[in-house]
Amino acid sequence: MKTEELTTIEHLSNFLEGTQAVAFTISSDKDKRYRWLQKELVRFDYLSLNKPDKGIVIRYLLKVSGYSRQQLTRLIAQYRKTGRLSRQQRTTAGFKRRYTDRDIRLLAEMDERHDTPCGHAIKKLCERAYQVFGQSDYETLAGISVSHLYNLRQSNAYQRQRRTFEKTRPKSSTIGERRKPCSNGQPGYIRIDTVHQGDLDKQKGVYHINAVDEVTQFEVVCCVERISERYLIPALEQLLETFPFMVQGFHSDNGSEYINRKVAKLLEKLRIEFTKSRPRHSNDNALAESKNGAVVRKLFGYEHIPQRWAPQINAFNHEYLNPYLNYHRPVFFQQQPRMPRASSARPMPTPI
Repeated sequence: MKTEELTTIEHLSNFLEGTQAVAFTISSDKDKRYRWLQKELVRFDYLSLNKPDKGIVIRYLLKVSGYSRQQLTRLIAQYRKTGRLSRQQRTTAGFKRRYTDRDIRLLAEMDERHDTPCGHAIKKLCERAYQVFGQSDYETLAGISVSHLYNLRQSNAYQRQRRTFEKTRPKSSTIGERRKPCSNGQPGYIRIDTVHQGDLDKQKGVYHINAVDEVTQFEVVCCVERISERYLIPALEQLLETFPFMVQGFHSDNGSEYINRKVAKLLEKLRIEFTKSRPRHSNDNALAESKNGAVVRKLFGYEHIPQRWAPQINAFNHEYLNPYLNYHRPVFFQQQPRMPRASSARPMPTPI
């Protein structure tokens, strides 16, 4: 049975309920589909039907035509108003470009000649080129706005013509004092550094935090998953509590894991002096660097260790590694040489 054999509302209802098999094909051509819709509306005398029957006809047209409910509603409104369905599609080429690639190249050349001044300056230069010096090529650019001038600078045509790079501008941090720590022979001045346990398939490994006292060589090693504030602050609190004496100084390199407000707030709360390494002075934190190789790398190696093992490694360090380093492993460090005692005996006479 074909759609032409559906002649009554009852036939349409049975078709929608799926109790009647109907073979139908709708052309992909939009004009033919519009003509088919108009033919069906005329065949069932849609305008004279009551509301329930109109609903059945609409459901039938939705199922067969494949149009959305909104589109079909607009088409029925057009049929009710004009008595026919006709396509009113208008294809346009879009908005006409005001500033062409030629104008963008002129802008790039002007920027290159004047070393890329600000937008207001380059706008005035384009105006002078056209109004004062009579260069008709700059007629369009003479009326450009400053904001749209920056848009043209970001376009692909401009970037192909001229691409500029700026060096990273260093910004000094007021956190910590940039100097070498001075312990004056007293314990409690620690040097600290971070050791990363390798990458694997773009996945970061664990991080070891190694802290060494400058005078007594007392060493504490902790392990964290990441060096973010969430993991680092608890590790630092555990590290400071492990030292058997009061920590008075905290010296690190210029890594962002230590040079931040959270760490500075923690050290300020404990009244600990915060210092950081100076530029071109690699020996400022050499003590911690040497312990990284002699202790951490020698024990854990250089291979990747997944971050999920950080809690187990940290527990191992707290229970076994730190006691071994500080109570069982010999540590050699420089001591002040003893001055010879003054002799009370008379000096021997020099032989003649």
